[in-house]
Amino acid sequence: MTPKDYQEAVNWLFVQMPNYQIDGQKAYKPGLDNIRKLCDFFGNPQDKIKTVHIGGTNGKGSTSNMLASVLQESGYKVGLYNSPHLIDFTERIKINGANCEREFVYDFIQKLKHLPEDIRPSFFEFTTIMAFEYFYQQNVDVAIIEVGLGGRLDSTNIINPLVAAITNVQLDHQNILGNTIEEIAKEKAGIIKQNTTIISGDETANVKHIIKVKAIEENADFIDATEIKTDLESDLKGNYQKKNIRVVFALINELRQQGFEISDGNLKSGLLKVHQNTNFIGRWFEFSKEPLTICDTGHNQAGLEEVFKQLNEYSQSKHIILGFVNDKKIDDVIPILPTDADYYFVKPNISRGRHPEDYENLLKKSNLNYKIHGSVQEGYLAAKQNCKKDEMIFIGGSNFVVGDFLEKNLRI
Repeated sequence: MTPKDYQEAVNWLFVQMPNYQIDGQKAYKPGLDNIRKLCDFFGNPQDKIKTVHIGGTNGKGSTSNMLASVLQESGYKVGLYNSPHLIDFTERIKINGANCEREFVYDFIQKLKHLPEDIRPSFFEFTTIMAFEYFYQQNVDVAIIEVGLGGRLDSTNIINPLVAAITNVQLDHQNILGNTIEEIAKEKAGIIKQNTTIISGDETANVKHIIKVKAIEENADFIDATEIKTDLESDLKGNYQKKNIRVVFALINELRQQGFEISDGNLKSGLLKVHQNTNFIGRWFEFSKEPLTICDTGHNQAGLEEVFKQLNEYSQSKHIILGFVNDKKIDDVIPILPTDADYYFVKPNISRGRHPEDYENLLKKSNLNYKIHGSVQEGYLAAKQNCKKDEMIFIGGSNFVVGDFLEKNLRI
């Protein structure tokens, strides 16, 4: 297999499958019937591995990577399934921080051609079974599985995990999950399984109540991580990580009760070595120091509020590069943007990417100093040219903006 063979196979997968990452809502295929058929076809590898399930609106990626790092520090072989990827498809499926082999991805894509005609998986369904099979073949001790979208009807919800967590519930994907926090919370709570502990990291009383009621229905222990007090820190920067650390702390305590040997030292060092152990990037990621350049994939209103709250703690003048996808409620985002910055609005390089000209009428009504650029790289180069030595650059608004930027500029 050559690099060209691999890229052609992945490109074919993106084109053939309904793909939410590219196509948005029309590619979303709710329900578990299809993934069940798909898992049956491959011998149900998800039933042959131990798993932990991580759901929630924001913080799933950070929480799952922190947990993976702690378990790695404890000597376990840890599978990690995250989405979406930022640069290369293989980032979605990792073991102890190493991306799955391109050869495995290529070979598995070939098997798609032999599926029965009644199974027509979505892109996410296919990547999910790919992760299950890889973790089974590699004989991981435990696999941490991040929910793709929602919970109740998400493809990952076919697993029976050792423990599950819901980091928080915020407004996002309302066109699919519901228009209120309560409706979305019920969808997220759909990952709660019979007799399986659920950890909640949400601070809102009505969300806690919904998760707790579902836990009672399933005879599942409910643990409120917001009641945990800890001074543990992580190398994942961002003030919001303190909330995620509490969820990880609760997850570790539950796994300890199930026989996992995890010392306090493992917990502390694992949280401080997330980047090193898992190669996780994209959350308050410091790309460079001169000029200070930070990326963050926070993309919904709640996530961006946390991002800009932290940005406001920096005294430097700011150059902010932002881009969004078509289903983003930009009229909710613009009012929370700091007005004391220079903005570079860009179009993510994806079919769902929204060109800033489409929402310039909103920008004109704001008090923002902005320019419009047709690509992320064009916006970054303009920001870099305008940025003085004692100023800073921020890049965000979407996973795809950060992915575009890193693909062009990161040298690993």
